[in-house]
Amino acid sequence: MRQAQSLHFSTHDGVELHYRHWPATRNEHQPRRALVMFHRGHEHGGRMAHLADELDLPGYDIFAWDARGHGLSPGARGDSPSFATSVRDVQTFIEHIQARHGIAEPDMAVLAQSVGAVLIATWAHDYAPKVRCLVLASPAFKVKLYVPFARPGLKLLKALRGNFFVNSYVKPRLLTHDPERVMSYTADPLISRPISVTVLLGLYEAADRVVADAQAIQVPTQLLVSGADFVVERGPQERFFERLGSPRKEMHILPGFFHDTLGERDRTHALARIERFIAHCFDAPLPAPSLLDADKVGASCAKAECLAAPLPRNSPRDLYWRSYRASLRLGKGLSEGVKLGFDTGFDSGSTLDYVYRNQATGKGKLGELIDRNYLDAIGWRGIRQRKVHVEELLRLAIARLREQARPVHIVDIAAGHGRYILEALQEQLPDSILLRDYSELNVQQGSALINEKGLGEIARFVQGDAFDRQSLASLDPRPTLAVVSGLYELFASNQLVGDSLAGLADAVEDGGYLVYTGQPWHPQLEMIARALTSHRGGDAWVMRRRSQAEMDQLVEAAGFRKIAQRIDEWGIFSVSLAQRVR
Repeated sequence: MRQAQSLHFSTHDGVELHYRHWPATRNEHQPRRALVMFHRGHEHGGRMAHLADELDLPGYDIFAWDARGHGLSPGARGDSPSFATSVRDVQTFIEHIQARHGIAEPDMAVLAQSVGAVLIATWAHDYAPKVRCLVLASPAFKVKLYVPFARPGLKLLKALRGNFFVNSYVKPRLLTHDPERVMSYTADPLISRPISVTVLLGLYEAADRVVADAQAIQVPTQLLVSGADFVVERGPQERFFERLGSPRKEMHILPGFFHDTLGERDRTHALARIERFIAHCFDAPLPAPSLLDADKVGASCAKAECLAAPLPRNSPRDLYWRSYRASLRLGKGLSEGVKLGFDTGFDSGSTLDYVYRNQATGKGKLGELIDRNYLDAIGWRGIRQRKVHVEELLRLAIARLREQARPVHIVDIAAGHGRYILEALQEQLPDSILLRDYSELNVQQGSALINEKGLGEIARFVQGDAFDRQSLASLDPRPTLAVVSGLYELFASNQLVGDSLAGLADAVEDGGYLVYTGQPWHPQLEMIARALTSHRGGDAWVMRRRSQAEMDQLVEAAGFRKIAQRIDEWGIFSVSLAQRVR
């Protein structure tokens, strides 16, 4: 019997979460290997303790956390600030295991069940980790609520009442045929029936997104599906598997199994499949598929081409989007933001600066109402959160450079008006700031903003092409911190992005930093393509999404290594920090 150690790690917001560690019983691997486990909703890591002995993995350190609001971790039972917060907790936990226990990410396998499996699938999609493999047991992509219109009703009640809690309807005897597991579930004081509506609705939204875009997940994955599951639906699990992007994937339907797949009475043959899959992924590792040509072949390329193609004239969708564009043109006469989008492009630096300021402006009360609705669109909310994350990682990079007693020379190669850079640096001024942009208007507006903030002695704004490798490579002074925010998302070509990153790699000093953004997901791609115009001659604004894995590969190919990442709660915009390595 392995003996568990009771430990804690600190989250990004200072909460101390509990986890269990079962050290390896046989040190047969160099480097060390780990299995990291994530429990069901309502439960805790102790409910997976039996797996530390039942799985024949003596050479693996095994870890199991108690999520926020579960088990021995603090917080209201079944609650979290958001589902995305819990996903970020996963990333923090993995980083903690690397730092404290000395086990590298590629030497980890991840095993997760039910709600924990959705957390891990979302984490794999949004953060593109390099773990060796995933095993997902009965992922709760769609919970059977058995009440008509339950989800819309919960949304409405949350809008009216704020966050509240609902109790699980599931009886222990519907989770497993194992009488000991049923009894222990009933007697366990750490199991809690409530779950917050914030977490439940966040679970649904993340699951919808991850199932729809599972092709972005490149990690080898084994999916275990309970054949008689009364708690979650099988359809989304099968769609998730069909769309998975990893060339190494397998799905097992376990006849007669209830929802507690890993705690079922006849679980031994399921555990044997897990052992075999994990061993194979370590013994015969599969190289990560190259995504450097994803702009020429693959799902995101096909989707962008579909959005760029005109719709059949007078088809229902064509009529819908024509009426949508007409309503926007009508709003242009009342809303300042919509007018600016039509005048300069909805992807222009001027529009971005307007979105950052977030002050509704229009003709009369109706105009202000329309403008507020425009500024509150999900994409613009994501843009503002992206600004917060860019500023956070800028400060982190500056702090690291200061700790190393190195100068802080910042360059932003497509700064727009430069507002997010200049506002982020008011409290800790760098040695120099060089802002560049292709647009002469942005250079003029940005220069005025530099003077307004009294930064003329250290900052300057010049016109420059962010895709000119030679121009970037000859930057003076050589930057120790480069920023590319909101640029690469606008251009489908990986050749362009690769040239830009190569120029920055030539310029940035060894050990210097790069802050870069990505857009792995967007729920309004068709609306943007069919209704909004770009700054490039008023053409349709068609975007090709890059998965986080694709974006990270482009950065890595240029000579940078990702060391930190942030992403908004909707999974739309990511911001990453990488370090230059020679």
